[in-house]
Amino acid sequence: MTITAAADGSALGNPGPAGWAWYVDDSRWAAGGWPRNTNNVGELTAVLELLRATADEDDDLHILCDSQYTIKACTEWLPGWKRKGWRKADGKPVMNVEIIKELDEALQGRRVKFEWVKGHIGHPMNEAADIRARTAAEAFQRRSEVPHGPGWPGRPVTTVSDAASADPEAPATLF
Repeated sequence: MTITAAADGSALGNPGPAGWAWYVDDSRWAAGGWPRNTNNVGELTAVLELLRATADEDDDLHILCDSQYTIKACTEWLPGWKRKGWRKADGKPVMNVEIIKELDEALQGRRVKFEWVKGHIGHPMNEAADIRARTAAEAFQRRSEVPHGPGWPGRPVTTVSDAASADPEAPATLF
């Protein structure tokens, strides 16, 4: 069996109030965010929190994502960055390295397939994740309660990654 989920991030300004969300269906989703962070951190965190929420599941995981950066970071660039001591091809340090390291750990032993979906064209699951991520960012902007969602059955809802909150001033692009 395969769990299919969408993961998305949102930032109102970049950096600015930011949110992340993953979505399987109306009874299985989660969201969170920060008063100030970047869209890329939101995108990465959505995938990380989905991996954490489903860590005890033996099913394959199919992640729909509108972020080429996030997909490539998890599937193409991560092994090279790790081999090079968390440095990019140009020798500069990988940005958001703490969350990238957490993703590396969370992906170990998992059967995960990423699929890029074009954002903002009406893909139902991507739109559901996008709305929840944006709603979280807007809640931080208004300084109001963030709707965190029900999470994954039997697992507590994680509302923010410690690594992702470590560098709220990171530039919007990592490459």
